[in-house]
Amino acid sequence: MSEDTLPGDGTWSDESDWDLLDADDTTEEAGAPMPTLAIVGRPNVGKSTLVNRILGRRVAVVEDIPGVTRDRVSYEASWAGRRFLVQDTGGWEPDAKGLQQAVARQAEFAMNTADAILVVVDATVGATSTDEAVARVLRRSKTPVILVANKVDDERLESEAASLWSLGLGEPHSISATHGRGTGDLLDDVLKVLPDTPREGSGGQGPRRVALVGKPNVGKSSLLNRLAGDERSVVHDMAGTTVDPVDSLVELGGKTWQFVDTAGLRRRVNQSGGTEYYASLRTRAAIEAAEVVVVLIDGSQPITEQDQRVITMVADAGRALILAFNKWDLVDEDRRFVLEKEIDRELSRVSWALRVNVSALTGRATQKLAPALETALESWDKRVPTGQLNTWLQALVAATPPPIRGGRLPRVLFATQAASRPPTFVLFTTGFLEAGYRRFIERRLREDFGFPGSPVRVNVRVREKRKRP
Repeated sequence: MSEDTLPGDGTWSDESDWDLLDADDTTEEAGAPMPTLAIVGRPNVGKSTLVNRILGRRVAVVEDIPGVTRDRVSYEASWAGRRFLVQDTGGWEPDAKGLQQAVARQAEFAMNTADAILVVVDATVGATSTDEAVARVLRRSKTPVILVANKVDDERLESEAASLWSLGLGEPHSISATHGRGTGDLLDDVLKVLPDTPREGSGGQGPRRVALVGKPNVGKSSLLNRLAGDERSVVHDMAGTTVDPVDSLVELGGKTWQFVDTAGLRRRVNQSGGTEYYASLRTRAAIEAAEVVVVLIDGSQPITEQDQRVITMVADAGRALILAFNKWDLVDEDRRFVLEKEIDRELSRVSWALRVNVSALTGRATQKLAPALETALESWDKRVPTGQLNTWLQALVAATPPPIRGGRLPRVLFATQAASRPPTFVLFTTGFLEAGYRRFIERRLREDFGFPGSPVRVNVRVREKRKRP
């Protein structure tokens, strides 16, 4: 039930009508493990376009330049009643250097862990030396491989697709990812080779969802790799390396968490363009899909407007919040003193957020993230029984009545917690309550019931007088 949903006809007379609001309205989703289909190939052959075609919506970032996708990114898909994961990868090149070498390692990892592989080749170009190198690797693989000849927009290009038999990966499947030509038949063939269950996986309760957000180059991918114990995300000194949200299952504190590494938010979305625009939209979507958000801030540098904008986005979304001050190995005593002043001044709106000082580079205090996540989510899920809440509220209002408004003292009749995730309380009154008094009630709710790491919302419903018949 949302915070604006009221039972009955919108008017009320006694507290018994509101017992319905005390029921928990949230459920946990249980998900069975799904097999993974990896999509690989050299740069700019249309892998991300094919991902979007399979999913039926524009999710993977696509742009007419090579190298836009850099990490391996998983999306949930379904075809003919079967669910599976589609893993988009960056372009694979055998002799890549620098950033592209890290991208190639992500693609290689996907090939080694997937349950089936689609290798995509540009039929209009034909088999290149890079395609042949990919084919040599995949011919040695025990994983089922399907060869996809992309950009076959009409029958005139079928002969070019047929020439790809030379790669030794079997019959090329001619498709046009842009126009959808042949993709249905391709997915039918994918289901024939894709196993019902993945190589590894565990059923039962789904892991809690954690989003890593922050401005570019603050260390989000480095932290994810540190927590995961391997390279889940591409890390490079160039800001903006991550473009798509990157999902990873991470064992932390004895539990499995679903972490999402997101693109750095550089500016306002309406001022972004191209890849950056779509990356910003996906970061916002990742925040909305998360249950708790870890905002990374460079502790060695002053808190910026970008940092504040990201934090405001998370608070407005109503997600549990942890502020992780990264690069703590670079913070000396003087900087710590100044940082405390900055936090008090710049982040007063989210004084309830949990704080962890970490170093993704050295691994310092990263083990403190697990208990912080547990605490924040416990607060986010918390419910206060209606009886206990109203006993507390009566004592609070008696000790500190609300301010007089319009010559009349508004009475707070009773309250209920209308929702959790985040905790949302509704006060039923005879008159409007000033914003300052609502903040006072929120502060006392935190002091007496404890909601560390979670936003708390306090709404007011003013009683309307019943019209006499």
